Amino acid sequence: MNNITIFNFTAGFTIGIGLVALFAIYFVKNKNVAQLLLGIGMAALLGYITFLWIKLGRAPLRTQGETRLWYAFFVSLIGFILFWRFRYKWLILFSVVMMDVFLMINLFHPENFDKTLMPALQSYWFVPHVIIYIFSYSILGVSAIFAVKGLLQLQKNRFDPETLTMADRLVNIGFAFSTIGMMFGAMWAKEAWGHYWTWDPKETWALITWLIYLLYVHYRLHKSQNVKVALYILIIAYLVLLMCWFGVNYLPSAQNSIHVYSR
Repeated sequence: MNNITIFNFTAGFTIGIGLVALFAIYFVKNKNVAQLLLGIGMAALLGYITFLWIKLGRAPLRTQGETRLWYAFFVSLIGFILFWRFRYKWLILFSVVMMDVFLMINLFHPENFDKTLMPALQSYWFVPHVIIYIFSYSILGVSAIFAVKGLLQLQKNRFDPETLTMADRLVNIGFAFSTIGMMFGAMWAKEAWGHYWTWDPKETWALITWLIYLLYVHYRLHKSQNVKVALYILIIAYLVLLMCWFGVNYLPSAQNSIHVYSR
């Protein structure tokens, strides 16, 4: 079987078992059943990523489709951990749906899984830079869902401070990993192109994203009582993050970007 056939099987299995796990979470009293099913689904996805890494002879991180595999795994892993620790049923629902959506995007837009890497990507900084960034994107994505939940609670006059507390914890972790990812990216750029920073469109949007999350962190430290504004900042930050990850590739200024390999 080729890579695409194996992916189709793995994605179908993971999507299916994720949906069964959701059913178990809401309708089976023993929550260990749901956790076991989710664990099996994540293990299958991680197994495919590992298989692809070995088969290609490189980390599957070159294209948007390949990074979606990692995002699907990380977002499901984060949802699984938070469900195991705090029993957030609504969060595991979001995590499984997001995992399924990203896998379905790859099903409808299959990768060619080209083994080649441009010279700039043949660096030991490449793998940690991208994996750390995708992990941070996953955590910050979950924090944005908490922000949406917080706004809905405010509208119903049922705001739970724990919602914002959890968002803060996730942002602090995600922001830290994002900072590390940016530093690794600068080291990679120095090695590959001779400069730590070139104001490439991708780099510029990454900096804008980082600054908005920094604004959120400082706002929460100094204006902790203004909950609504903080939640809106967090949602805007994630929208800018999505622009950095996906949208920037379609900007006219990015047509000659050194990051066009990520398409």
